[in-house]
Amino acid sequence: MMVPMESVAQADPARPESLLAELRTPRTWRTALYLLLALPAGALSFGLLVGGVVGGVLTVPLLIGAGVLLGSLWLVGVLGDLHRLLAGLLGVRFARPLPPPSGGLFAWLRATLADPVTYRTLLFQLIQLPLAALCWVVLGALVTVIVLGVGSPLWLIDPAAWPVVWGDRTVTPSLSAVVGLELLGVGGLLVTAGVIDLFGRMWTRLSVALLSRDPGAEAARREVVALRRAAGRVALGDDLHATLLDLTVQARTASTADAVILLGADGTLVAGSGRWPDALLGLPDRLPGPGAADVRRAPDGTLLATLPVTLPVMAGGPEGGVLRARYAPGVRPGSEELAFLLSIADHVGTALHAAQLIERAGARAGELERARLARELHDSVAQALYGITLGAKTARATLESDPARTRQSLEYTIRLAEGGVSEMKALLFSLRPDALEEGGLVAALQQHAHALETRHGLTVHSDLRAEPPLAPDAQAVAYRVAQEAMHNVVKHARATQVWLELRVVPGSEVVLTVRDDGRGFDPQALLPGTLGQRSMRERAAGAGGTLSVHSGAGEGTTVTLHLPTDHRAAPGRGA
Repeated sequence: MMVPMESVAQADPARPESLLAELRTPRTWRTALYLLLALPAGALSFGLLVGGVVGGVLTVPLLIGAGVLLGSLWLVGVLGDLHRLLAGLLGVRFARPLPPPSGGLFAWLRATLADPVTYRTLLFQLIQLPLAALCWVVLGALVTVIVLGVGSPLWLIDPAAWPVVWGDRTVTPSLSAVVGLELLGVGGLLVTAGVIDLFGRMWTRLSVALLSRDPGAEAARREVVALRRAAGRVALGDDLHATLLDLTVQARTASTADAVILLGADGTLVAGSGRWPDALLGLPDRLPGPGAADVRRAPDGTLLATLPVTLPVMAGGPEGGVLRARYAPGVRPGSEELAFLLSIADHVGTALHAAQLIERAGARAGELERARLARELHDSVAQALYGITLGAKTARATLESDPARTRQSLEYTIRLAEGGVSEMKALLFSLRPDALEEGGLVAALQQHAHALETRHGLTVHSDLRAEPPLAPDAQAVAYRVAQEAMHNVVKHARATQVWLELRVVPGSEVVLTVRDDGRGFDPQALLPGTLGQRSMRERAAGAGGTLSVHSGAGEGTTVTLHLPTDHRAAPGRGA
């Protein structure tokens, strides 16, 4: 909960140092205008409410009295809003009202009668008229003294035109009397400025005490809404700058601050909401510690609150910048509002930390991808280029002496080049994040099978049929498992033929099978946790599927992947 602006606006530490200076301030003239309008506004409220209540009571037997009384109750709220609007001349701003309750007339009547604000507003409207009349009498007397004192030289110039009779005598003005009256008029002018300021503070306190809506409910509602939106924005984490900007907007909306900005650790402006003078930009001389707030007066009379943005220790240090809030003269945030702003500052720290983690994860992923690419290039394309070089050198050496061998070397070189091209295409296909989405799983498997035939001389029997109904993540798992299984065929199986099959069990699952005629192995003798099989099983489990491996000595190996179908993916096209 926060302290509302109206509850602290009566104390103005930026008060002018002298009455003469106070006479020149716009605040004094705004207060005088309020005092001028207070009497007619009070008379209007008093007349309407008293007339409505009396008329409603008298007309109850005529069945229209209830409606008149309801209208009078409605007028209490409407006239209260009018007085809240007038209180803006005193520098008092009120929280926005809660939306009216739903449920019709009876729900509104029940909520209005149960709301203490209704009775406080009614009390303000009843006492405003006599209090405003008292202010008019005092100020009228002071204005009379000022007019007589300032106009006394006219009495000295032409006493006959301005006769002053005291009993049976006519008072003759003297120079000393006129000078005294002149000083009295000037003194009355200065005193009037002080009295206006005193009345303004009185009306401010009265407005805050009686016209303020429930500060607890209003403040709690705004802060809860702001913190909920801030948490959602931080969790989304799509755009750091937009997130930080929205956090400053939420801090300003739910607090009494005129402006809120976020400064980086070097003092640069990161984000902000509201008008902030350039002269007040930059870090303060003294920074508050973690969990603390520094509130101090600025040279222009405004109040500045500085709150630290802390990052977790694992993020590399506590410095994440500061959150600064600027308050109008006479407004000071309470401890609960500062606690709310500290929560916003913590959200800022969380957003900055999340951005750091995402950046580090991206860098780490890039390093891992580069390492994998280097291995792939070394195992496939680099070996192909080395074989092409040897084949070309052999062809050149036997070009004249053994044409037949030259032809064999050239055919071998061409086959290696085609295999290298296929390997490079498959590698580029797997590197592109949208490759499976564009080409589909069937095209990716066909490309890899062709590279296997060209590069290693294997015969691949493909039975891939139509594109299976798989989600994009499941497609990637199927492709990676097939890639790993065929890599194991080349590396360990010593096979000559490979069977690659992809079939769909309607309404149930997609089955991918990779089988070879190699030497096989004894699954019982295989060490548990072998990296290749473990990675394939983890990929399958991550997509909600299962993986089975069947093999025996001299019987070849069969790898079978079962993946659940995605009913949102249309058969026959990429998911």
